[in-house]
Amino acid sequence: MSGGRQRAKTVVRLEEARQSTAPKAPPAPPVEPDPLYGVVLLKAALELKRRQDGTVEEILRGVLARMRIPEAEFRAWLEQQGGLLQALGMRGR
Repeated sequence: MSGGRQRAKTVVRLEEARQSTAPKAPPAPPVEPDPLYGVVLLKAALELKRRQDGTVEEILRGVLARMRIPEAEFRAWLEQQGGLLQALGMRGR
């Protein structure tokens, strides 16, 4: 190994992640769960088991209306609970 030459080192320059040009919407603030949200899910599940007609959407709307819970607030909370949406079969809407 006499008189051997060293191989030139390769320098690799890393680029910083580029920001996308479209501004992203700020994440929605977490919705404070109402203690009755669990009751809504339980009532909807029982009604789904009992009734053969009606979709999950229709039954859920009916339960929310009877319990006087704002649908928009419940759906915002439900959206945060991704696994629940999948379990209810409402994920692909």
